[in-house]
Amino acid sequence: MADPINAIAFALIGLALRLWHLGQPKGYIFDEVYYAQNAHSLASHGVEVNAKGLADFIVHPPVGKWLIALGIKAFGFNEFGWRVSSAVIGSFSIALIYLVAKKLFNNRLISSSAAILTLADGLHLVHSRVALLDIFLMFFTLLAFYLILHARYWLAGIALGLASGVKWSGLYYFLAYFCFIFYVDFRHAQAMENPSPFMSTLRSKFAKRATQFGVIPVLTYLLTWTGWFITTTGWDRTWSKNIFTSFWHYQSEIFNFHKNLVDKHSYSANPWSWLMQGRPTSFFYATPKGCGSSSCSQEILALGTPFLWWSGAIAIAITFGYWISRREWQSGLLLLSLAAGYLPWFLFQKRTMFSFYSIAFEPFLILIICFVIAKFLEDEGRRAMRERIVYGYLTLIVLCFIYFSPLYLGEVITYSNWLSHMWLPSWI
Repeated sequence: MADPINAIAFALIGLALRLWHLGQPKGYIFDEVYYAQNAHSLASHGVEVNAKGLADFIVHPPVGKWLIALGIKAFGFNEFGWRVSSAVIGSFSIALIYLVAKKLFNNRLISSSAAILTLADGLHLVHSRVALLDIFLMFFTLLAFYLILHARYWLAGIALGLASGVKWSGLYYFLAYFCFIFYVDFRHAQAMENPSPFMSTLRSKFAKRATQFGVIPVLTYLLTWTGWFITTTGWDRTWSKNIFTSFWHYQSEIFNFHKNLVDKHSYSANPWSWLMQGRPTSFFYATPKGCGSSSCSQEILALGTPFLWWSGAIAIAITFGYWISRREWQSGLLLLSLAAGYLPWFLFQKRTMFSFYSIAFEPFLILIICFVIAKFLEDEGRRAMRERIVYGYLTLIVLCFIYFSPLYLGEVITYSNWLSHMWLPSWI
């Protein structure tokens, strides 16, 4: 019982931090102007319509907005109402990563480290306090990972369908996890000394795995569009007499939108810079009064805790080295999961991209750090000394998080204080 209690305790700490002054600042933060209004429309009409009641063309599937709508239904169409679902899901993910790490490493210090690092990541906190979609994408991919670790592949397929029902980025995890599980099946056939392990696996497992990691996610994705299917007011719902032709047309238009999204933006950031937090996205900036100085600043900056992300980049290199030399399944699965959320972005160099997209693979970055910690603690003769080093590392991350917390929580501070937090010129 200790592990579920620990996981819940970490989640409650996270929830308290996420609910603190959640209704501030007033008004829409960044893309809340789209998602909060879309969610309100879904709650009221079952589909997205504009203020005139006409169908809106929306470029992301509805799951994340339905979750935002739950908060609006519970607390009203206000800042707290449209942000509270993100706070709850973000807190759930802290408990979930604790349980994932416990399953991977079977060590309470390491699973606690995973929860602490998630608690102390600024990017995670910011996403948990705004009504954007990415925190929901991250949660469902992490949930799928958890279910895969417990060999609950049918449920993992549903979780992957829900992830893709938030953003299409979840599609990459279909392929990644299908390949991983099929490879596990192949290795099992080899271990059983099957004379033709690949063909045997292909015949006995391919259809089942394709159903679990292809058919089930796709069916789940289709079900997430139920509101569009059962009404006639959704965008281009009657484009064709055949409802599925209309649906395919809608999906094609979504694809064309994303393919042609090349507009310049002052906070766009190439994925090469994401791990280094080279160009974090400013979700909100104002110059109010009330800081005790003639010049004040208030910002919500989607910045990952710098020391955490910078050490995570080093941990990726170390983990890759372990995978090359030892082929341990934990290192391979974690690298695959991170790659599924990260590497595809490199294929779209002309597309408008933002560093806050990296929240989707952030849990796997943290688990990779935990993998390195696990290896570091393997030396039993120096265990006590090395545990103290781990505690020191965690303390450093927490202190770094506390230092940047005014930028995560949108506190009003002096301009000079704000400027002192701009460690890199590209953060301004």
